[in-house]
Amino acid sequence: MPQPARSSRSSSPRVERAPAKAKTTSVAKAKPATKGKASLLRSVAATKAAVKPAGQPRTARQTPAPAPALPKSESAPPPAPQRPSQVVAKGYVPLVNIPPLPPPPKNLKLNVGDKVVHPSHGLGEISAIEHREIGGAKGEFFIIRILDNGMRVMVPRTSAQAAGLRPVMSSKEADKVLETMKAREVAVDLQPWSRRFRAYTEMIKSGSPHEVAKVLRDMYRLKFDKELSFGERRLLDQAKSLLLKELAAAKGLTESELQARVDDMFRT
Repeated sequence: MPQPARSSRSSSPRVERAPAKAKTTSVAKAKPATKGKASLLRSVAATKAAVKPAGQPRTARQTPAPAPALPKSESAPPPAPQRPSQVVAKGYVPLVNIPPLPPPPKNLKLNVGDKVVHPSHGLGEISAIEHREIGGAKGEFFIIRILDNGMRVMVPRTSAQAAGLRPVMSSKEADKVLETMKAREVAVDLQPWSRRFRAYTEMIKSGSPHEVAKVLRDMYRLKFDKELSFGERRLLDQAKSLLLKELAAAKGLTESELQARVDDMFRT
């Protein structure tokens, strides 16, 4: 009886693969807990206590004792102000050679109602003499009302001469100032205009009536030649406010009469 044909494929036993092992993640072991901050501070304190010798007392911090206050009678008087013409900034080179002013009178006696000249503000009148305390020092002060703008200026009696306070010029001195204004020379011929302006400003701040008269003369002549700029008008106004009222008081004229006389002087 014939046998059935066997297939050429050999029947091998089926091998079942084992399932893949799941990857295991190794968990790091937790580090042992470190000492807390409190335990660390205790160990540091114990170390310091072991190093420091026993029985040493703790020294307290000493505060400096306050300086003893001076009695009111020993307080230093305020320093006397310097004259405006003598104050020169360090490193500043003046452009104009201005002669020094004559020394003020030593015995300057001023009373209420007298007219005086302040070098920075012009003619004024003493409206009061008051006793005041400034900076712990007591003294007498001249209260001066400036006639040009009504401003009040306070000058100590002890430093009135150092501040440049002086009486009104005499009639002969006023004639000399008017002769300076009539001169045909030009006081400043520097270039450019910025240097001329600085030179004229030095002359105005000098406190000398003759130097202020030179500025007034140059600006007046320039005014009849052309229209003045802003800086030139400012110089003219400053010179007029510092000089014309004092000249009128010295010559016994009103300010309008003296102004007309000055205008005629420069028209000729």
